[in-house]
Amino acid sequence: MRLAPILLIAAATLGGCAQLRSHQGYVVDAELVNSVQPGVDTRESVGKVLGQPSFASQFGERNWYYVSRNSKSYAFNKPHPTDQLTVEISFAPNGTVTAVRRMGLDEVASISPDGKTTPTLGRKRGLFQDLFGNIGTVGAAGVGGAPGGGTGGGGGGRTQP
Repeated sequence: MRLAPILLIAAATLGGCAQLRSHQGYVVDAELVNSVQPGVDTRESVGKVLGQPSFASQFGERNWYYVSRNSKSYAFNKPHPTDQLTVEISFAPNGTVTAVRRMGLDEVASISPDGKTTPTLGRKRGLFQDLFGNIGTVGAAGVGGAPGGGTGGGGGGRTQP
């Protein structure tokens, strides 16, 4: 009798650890992507065959990008990509395809933020250095104002022999 509730709790706990798989972006059809030929196809024909791109370049050479990504995660953990395919199609100024390039997950840059702080170069200052760091520097010699830290009065700019 006591074993039934324990088995029920264990089954519910293990059920929450199921691996979740997801797909994001373009659904790649390899035959359609392989049918795009440089020098033959145009922007219009690529749009008809592959559809609208995931995104297009904004500056310089005009490129279309079709991005497809598969991810996995457990319960509420952050998803981790398992596979990614990016198809880059480059166009000449007249609209014909100049190149078709495929890129995988190995070409994706991984950026890892450093906690809740922004690392900076230079010396590290504490709260009291930030609050009281300028005390004694106002009017000090060589810190600003007149040369020598004085008021600048004397002689009107003439020197006496």
